[in-house]
Amino acid sequence: MNKFPSLKQLYYLVTLYETRHFGEAAKRCFVSQSTLSSGIQNLEGLIGSQLIERNNKTLVFSAIGEDVVSRGKEMLARSQDLMEMTLVSEKPMQGKLRVGCIPTIAPFLLCDLVKAVNQHYSELDLLLREDTTANLLHALKSGEMDVLILALPVGIGSMVSRCVGRDFFKMVLSRFQVEKMNWPIRYVDLPDESVFLLDRENCLTDHVVSACNLTLTEKINPFTATSLHTLVQMVANGLGTTFVPQMAIKHGLVDSLDLVVVEPPSAEAYREIGLVWRPTSSRKSTFDLLADLVETLLQ
Repeated sequence: MNKFPSLKQLYYLVTLYETRHFGEAAKRCFVSQSTLSSGIQNLEGLIGSQLIERNNKTLVFSAIGEDVVSRGKEMLARSQDLMEMTLVSEKPMQGKLRVGCIPTIAPFLLCDLVKAVNQHYSELDLLLREDTTANLLHALKSGEMDVLILALPVGIGSMVSRCVGRDFFKMVLSRFQVEKMNWPIRYVDLPDESVFLLDRENCLTDHVVSACNLTLTEKINPFTATSLHTLVQMVANGLGTTFVPQMAIKHGLVDSLDLVVVEPPSAEAYREIGLVWRPTSSRKSTFDLLADLVETLLQ
């Protein structure tokens, strides 16, 4: 008869991986340190390979150990989805919901979303996290998050998505620069290195480059910003031009700055806003209702 690892053993291993300390891991798992250590040793016996290299001061996860942790997180996430199935089917907008959102959306949407949830679904408790797309997708896959609000298109692997609206890009220039420009604006007429963007780790940059057809790479300045607030401040000081999502402008990002907002040369330049979740999640009804709320807010 085949023997399989238990979810408890995988939970012990994942918790140890996160804490890197046997005592702290045992405390989080509400077991003794010897019970946790024994459970992990039994797991190693079942798998037939050493998962952790131990000594008196440190512990190091082997390559196989890292792989087992990654797969274990996915299995624990699926088991969590299974346990929530009955509760969610009866009351989809109740309990805790872990929502992740990227930095170029979170400041301009989450406050309104929380207010809408409190008004319409007072029994739903949103736990919010702002992070990069890559980090949020990793957290979703491992079960640390329930649903994400991202800018699309983006590679989401096997995850499920629902588009809830379009966020159009606007071109933002300083008044000083506008006075020297020919109209209508053409990218070819812009000075070299005059277009400022966010750093490449931010998906907004790829969306801007694609949606606005920024094929003239010599127009893009090598200096990058880490936030939209820094970006518009740079432009306000006459350094060049940039592209800003409509939702950020609507929420006052360029207010009180000496800036001019115009349509970009490329027609229909936008990003899509979407919700993303695991295909195994039993909370699709919850996500659909949340998506309806976000869709209304974006309109």
